[in-house]
Amino acid sequence: MKTNDRPLTDLMKAVDNGAAQLPDFQRGWVWDDERIKALILSVIHNFPVGAAMFLEYGNESIHFKHKPIEGSEASSNTEPDELILDGQQRLTSLYNALYCKRPVHTRTDKGKEIDRYYYLDIEKAIDPRADDEDVVISIPATKQVTSDFGRKIEKDLSARQDEFKLKLFPLNIILDSREEQGWQNDYYAFYNYDPAVIRQFTELFSKIIMPTQKYSLPVILLDKETPKEAVCQVFENVNTGGVSLTVFELVTAIFAMDDFPLRKDWEERQAKYFSGDLLSIVTATDFLTSLTLLSSYKADGTVSCKKKDVLALQLTAYKTYADKLCEGFSVADKLLQEERIFSSRDLPYSTQLIPLAAICAVLTENNKIYTTTVRRKVKQWYWCGVFGELYGSANETRYANDITQVIKWVTDGGDLPKTVTDFFFNPTRLLSLQSRQSAAYKGIMALILKNHACDFISGAEMDFSTNSSAKIDIHHIFPKDYCVNQGYDRSKWNSIINKTPISASSNREIGGVAPSVYLGKLEKKGSVLQSDLDGYVETHWIDHAILRNDAFQDFIIDRAGKLLCAIESVTGRTIFGRDSDEVLQAFGAALK
Repeated sequence: MKTNDRPLTDLMKAVDNGAAQLPDFQRGWVWDDERIKALILSVIHNFPVGAAMFLEYGNESIHFKHKPIEGSEASSNTEPDELILDGQQRLTSLYNALYCKRPVHTRTDKGKEIDRYYYLDIEKAIDPRADDEDVVISIPATKQVTSDFGRKIEKDLSARQDEFKLKLFPLNIILDSREEQGWQNDYYAFYNYDPAVIRQFTELFSKIIMPTQKYSLPVILLDKETPKEAVCQVFENVNTGGVSLTVFELVTAIFAMDDFPLRKDWEERQAKYFSGDLLSIVTATDFLTSLTLLSSYKADGTVSCKKKDVLALQLTAYKTYADKLCEGFSVADKLLQEERIFSSRDLPYSTQLIPLAAICAVLTENNKIYTTTVRRKVKQWYWCGVFGELYGSANETRYANDITQVIKWVTDGGDLPKTVTDFFFNPTRLLSLQSRQSAAYKGIMALILKNHACDFISGAEMDFSTNSSAKIDIHHIFPKDYCVNQGYDRSKWNSIINKTPISASSNREIGGVAPSVYLGKLEKKGSVLQSDLDGYVETHWIDHAILRNDAFQDFIIDRAGKLLCAIESVTGRTIFGRDSDEVLQAFGAALK
């Protein structure tokens, strides 16, 4: 990697003749009129505008399809010397505004498409008291500024003499010394070589035009030997704005060399398989990572899906396994809904979908995923990952272990997968589960729903059909206001132990009073019989007698124990330390 400053004029010539082009993963140019003017002002004031990053074309490990920058007349058949990885928006804006002779196709800050030429107000540009917004002027492509719905012409620059008359210098010739010199000579002649006009323009030339012609940008150049994963990593480190270069963007450009439109293929798959509420969280990079995991497993070699492996993914492998993986994601979706995880908001870990989908894809080939024994083991592995809280950071090594170990375990009776044996849950963790952002918090809510939890008023089981229509959400069992008034420990009343999913209508009836009071209110209104209500409450792992006695401490101990039993049931693992000194100190009693 090399870094050096390059003259803006050289960069613009490279863009114009196609020596510098874009890899086809770069999205369209999006800068608006105001941002372009601000960029021009930075350049003419000789302020830094940030570094650009280029990649030498012809990299042995990266074969990118290329395209000219928008506005450039370079042929797409022209082979570039370099590809622009970072700096597209700035270079495109500068090329179109300061070099290209056609109007700049941009947009207003409201998003309306417009075409503009940019001019420098000569008198304002050399006046230190002038506002920046008056120095660079944006003029419509007609070169006329009008008012009264176009009936009145305020400024007319349609002829060069009009530019001279209004003392407006066209910025699209500022980097072309020959064009600039010709305009300057004609300008002097228009004013009969008035010494005051010459002095004024000479000051403009020395303060703005000449420094702009000498303006340089720092350029980071990645050489041809740079490996793919390094290109991606370096870009992530230096790119602080604009569109991030993801693994998916790089693979898109690599596949484009074989005329395969990966982005279009993904968008079609996304619409067909990933439009549901649960799978909508899956990104294009997630899909490629899972596919790399699946294809490396099927290749009977080293199983891996690290960034370098995804970047090395072959188009043949993608075509072979993409459909199978889509089926795997669909099966994973159904499995999770069986476990009462209905939406991406309630999904404990989006990352765990990557190995889950690949595992399901393998197990669909012989229909084993549809047998009770296999499904139970896959779910056990899944819940061990959730309640062991094992997928919160870089997980590529775990993914590889998952697909090899889970499939061997469920099909050949192999050893327990590492994710299962790594499971550990400290009973005191229940007290620190205060926010729905935690994977274990979301997992417990799913277990409560899986226990056929019923709404307090309607008695309806809160399954997929009622989850959205009844506006099911998580609420306190002993209400917050009541707990605060009673002076209860926040770590207990605001923990997941004191929370459960109920409908919005039930929550409104509960209010902020003691459980015995709100249960009585529900019964007096004729909403529900006492015997039925007690049964509904029990479906949430809540002892109705304890609740009716407003016995907060007994409730915390009892429900914490039941939640631990529920976790043990789905993970198939024993939770130790229910009567440890730590538990006794935190809860005041053992969690039997």
